[in-house]
Amino acid sequence: MLKNFWYACEFSAAVSNKPKQIVMLNQRFVLYRNSQGQVVALKNQCSHRGAALSMGWLEDDCIRCPYHGWKFQSDGQCIEIPSNEPGKPIPTKATINSYSVQEKYGFIWLFYGDLLEEERPPIPPLPEYEDSTMHPIYLEYEMKANYTRVIENALDPAHLYAVHANSFGAGFAQDPTVEDYIVQDEDWGISTKITYKNYTKPKNGVFKSFFRPARTQLNATTSFYLPNITKIESDFGRGKMINYAVHIPVDDNTTISKRIQFRNFFTYSWADSLFVKFHHKVGLEDRVVTESQYPKFIPDMLTEVHVPADALTLAYRRLRHKYLSLGWGLKLNQSESKNSNQEQTRLSYASLKK
Repeated sequence: MLKNFWYACEFSAAVSNKPKQIVMLNQRFVLYRNSQGQVVALKNQCSHRGAALSMGWLEDDCIRCPYHGWKFQSDGQCIEIPSNEPGKPIPTKATINSYSVQEKYGFIWLFYGDLLEEERPPIPPLPEYEDSTMHPIYLEYEMKANYTRVIENALDPAHLYAVHANSFGAGFAQDPTVEDYIVQDEDWGISTKITYKNYTKPKNGVFKSFFRPARTQLNATTSFYLPNITKIESDFGRGKMINYAVHIPVDDNTTISKRIQFRNFFTYSWADSLFVKFHHKVGLEDRVVTESQYPKFIPDMLTEVHVPADALTLAYRRLRHKYLSLGWGLKLNQSESKNSNQEQTRLSYASLKK
């Protein structure tokens, strides 16, 4: 897991004036909106006896602990302890961590790290959010897998014909070849363009109505933005679909993918449920294989076999290793710490280029 980045931790619509717990990066946070509608993010752990503040209540834009009623401001400072006699000073350690937040592109973004504001990497652009021709749907699902494996699954171009044979990938079986492609470096990320040939009509689902039975061509642009965002843009001639996914590392073995899918065809709102249903079907296909992978963490590069189609996932590993080497890794437990050390000491850049 990486620090010093903005993490999209929840959809904006899911945060209200009722405290809400968010589990991310092996930690618990509490989010709520104050009377001006601004989002506040605090550590979800009272400094007194560790109770979850998300079980408490709001009062004067502050949050009350549900256990002993300690009152905390939005900056984490405790300003009232009901059990104290009047005039009794509040202990200097009676504070909790507070976090910078932004609300953008339909998400609440939380900065986790120790960089000064002017040094922080930017929130990546999601231009389609402002494009009135692109119709969005929102969904999420959970995988019992490490987030690095989930990200690699999203970036992998070679699994479509096998994993998604019963959905949109049916036509790839005729020619599952992935032609050599070039990975481009982006600001805080990577991207590539791949053309899939001999793409035929899917077996079922909403896509069946939008692909010709005869052979056609699918142009796909796949991007990754640090620390955990994937974007897949698919242009199949008769329409365009763009899938953003924020892969939230809940803990070492749990990932929640929060997604916005944009489309410029069949944009009726009543059709959204069809696309959500189909998206979940595709997600379940990915989940089955991703949860089966071992080891759960991305292993040392030298212990796996690589082929040319892996160029994008290997570029992701190099990029991640770059920031681990800068000390931006979160060593929250032994397994993550051990894995990070292995990557830093044994990664072979030569092997990644083969």
